[in-house]
Amino acid sequence: MTMTAASVGPQRYQERYPARPEAATQARRDIALALETWGLPHLSFAAEQIVTELVANAVEHTDAATVGASITRTGEGSARIVVTDTSRTRPTPVVPPADAEHGRGLLLVDALADDWGSELVHGGKRMWAELRTDAKP
Repeated sequence: MTMTAASVGPQRYQERYPARPEAATQARRDIALALETWGLPHLSFAAEQIVTELVANAVEHTDAATVGASITRTGEGSARIVVTDTSRTRPTPVVPPADAEHGRGLLLVDALADDWGSELVHGGKRMWAELRTDAKP
């Protein structure tokens, strides 16, 4: 992956991944590298957890052939993560039973992001999460 800073406008990195379990790991590494390149390593922990959850959800819960992931630097200390897939079903957070091994991904996103949500778009949906310097730990 090659990173170049935009001379004008926001810095942005985006990629499409085959919808396989390893896509979450690849997206996580790419997003972390973008943040490091932009001098925002303090956002990496939250960003890595969020992109991992959103990509894993898209792989596991949709029949998409590919999943898109992007990160855009939106300010001096802020960034926006976007994950796209071809499903038109918007996820909803649930509180799973205490002994459940799965089902907490969106609760984690909610805990780590300053804001997050989903939008239906042409051809599927977009999940997004905002991170700022004062992001929740």
